[in-house]
Amino acid sequence: MSGSRPEAAALPPGALETLPVGFYLRPVLEVARDVLGRLLVHDAPEGRSAVRIVEAEAYDGSGRDPASHAYRGRTARNAVMFGPPGHLYVYRTYGMHFCANVVCAPAGTAQAVLLRAGEPVLGAELMAARRPAARPRDLTRGPARLTAALGLDTAANGSDLRAGPVLLTAGWPVDDAAVAWTGRVGVTRAADRPWRALVTTSAWVSPGRPGPNARQRARAAGPRPPPR
Repeated sequence: MSGSRPEAAALPPGALETLPVGFYLRPVLEVARDVLGRLLVHDAPEGRSAVRIVEAEAYDGSGRDPASHAYRGRTARNAVMFGPPGHLYVYRTYGMHFCANVVCAPAGTAQAVLLRAGEPVLGAELMAARRPAARPRDLTRGPARLTAALGLDTAANGSDLRAGPVLLTAGWPVDDAAVAWTGRVGVTRAADRPWRALVTTSAWVSPGRPGPNARQRARAAGPRPPPR
């Protein structure tokens, strides 16, 4: 990551400026790379909190990516993913957690970037209050942890990232030399596609490993045989 983390009063000039529409009107892999270093900001009634994105995953559109929610076409659940770009697609996972995605590419393409991890830069105390049992280093390491710390749930689904209260802003750059690509985490199909971008120098990257997670591996293996 280029530079050390600034305090709230010392963010680089322009770091909180919203991104132009053109930022989102690009192929998903370009947006996944360029979302690194940007700030995801939530202006909630209880205060402002923000993270600098250090890990993201790309998901392609209908019929092109079997790991994508849009693979089988448009539904009520994934409708936001079909555009317009520059909006937030938030969905519930495992019945209790939430994941936030940035919709990109022209409307109807159904491409989105999952925001997997971020470094707290504003409102760290507020985020810690939302996740009181979390260790400091785990506060925003992982997509569900990130949304919980920022106070995001499906009420934010469809939010315009240029209008608020959830914003994606300029942040500050990540050097190309600090960016790596791996397979995506927690997917059972197309897991070998190197579509997870991360900042190699960041301690805030999630601990997940590419491919299916433990729960998915157990499900695929089927029931255990009874003890002899």
